Amino acid sequence: MKTDNYLSKFRIAFNIAFVLMMLLPQGMMAQSNYNIKSDKNTSIKVSGKSNMHDWDLSSTTMESNGDFKFDAKNVLSSVTSFTFNVAAKSLKSGKSLLDNRTYKAMKAEQFPKIFYKLTSAVIKQTEKNKYSVKSNGDLTIAGHSENITMDLVIVVNSNNTLSCTGSEKIKLTDYKIQPPSFMLGAMKVYNDLNIEFSLQYKKSNLLTVK
Repeated sequence: MKTDNYLSKFRIAFNIAFVLMMLLPQGMMAQSNYNIKSDKNTSIKVSGKSNMHDWDLSSTTMESNGDFKFDAKNVLSSVTSFTFNVAAKSLKSGKSLLDNRTYKAMKAEQFPKIFYKLTSAVIKQTEKNKYSVKSNGDLTIAGHSENITMDLVIVVNSNNTLSCTGSEKIKLTDYKIQPPSFMLGAMKVYNDLNIEFSLQYKKSNLLTVK
């Protein structure tokens, strides 16, 4: 009697599991966590102008992490929990005097890192494995945060890495940074900056979610 009861429960459990396995592929989405991949294709550049010449600083050392969700057809559908940061002093121009004055203007000793945290992303597939992304998030420089909107391009590569490129224009004064001047005011840095980035991501683990 007990054996029959056990077998009956086992059959019920097996049938439920079988039905779920048949239904899940239609409604499941794969969510993969990606980390920044440090190589020659990963960089961020900050450029600007002065009354004397153009200038730029760049870095290939940064930290970033995000969850990228793909639907049942392996189409990117959302990006969540995305963060990015770069050490202010890792940005280099090749000219130590310019670097040190930039770090001073950015209050790099007090606020050593520049942060970005995504709050939302609208994704549109433009080609196979290529997407345009309207992202919204908070950028923090010198301890001050501003909400910004950026247009990005994400490409899913054949080796399962992701390429993310984009640019954004900001103003120093938006982050409470006074545009620096040098040589007793003979050289003045203008207020407008351009941030340009090319980032490569590799998968760190795979999760399945509802």
